[in-house]
Amino acid sequence: MTDGQRSWFQENHTLVMFLLAQAIAVGGAAAWFIAYSVRLETRVTIMETRGAEYTVDRMNKFDQRITVSEQHIRQNEDSIKRIVDVMTRELGKPVQLPPPPSPPYRLQSDP
Repeated sequence: MTDGQRSWFQENHTLVMFLLAQAIAVGGAAAWFIAYSVRLETRVTIMETRGAEYTVDRMNKFDQRITVSEQHIRQNEDSIKRIVDVMTRELGKPVQLPPPPSPPYRLQSDP
């Protein structure tokens, strides 16, 4: 009997290894799913324990951060508008060129 089992195992070695690897993979997936379920249940329990007050306070903090960010955005927009106004106002002015430089040398025909 053991000779028959050994010969069967030798003939189907690849199949046995594949089935073993598949069993390990399924076990790993089951362990991951159980861990995920425990984490999810823990989150739900924490939310139930803390209640709505915690959630509302947290949302209020987010609202405050958003409000501050919006104020900074408005200040930056105003600053950009002022800069653009000044630059476009400068473009409308006539350009005064500096006088041409005098030549560094004199020709003999020059007085």
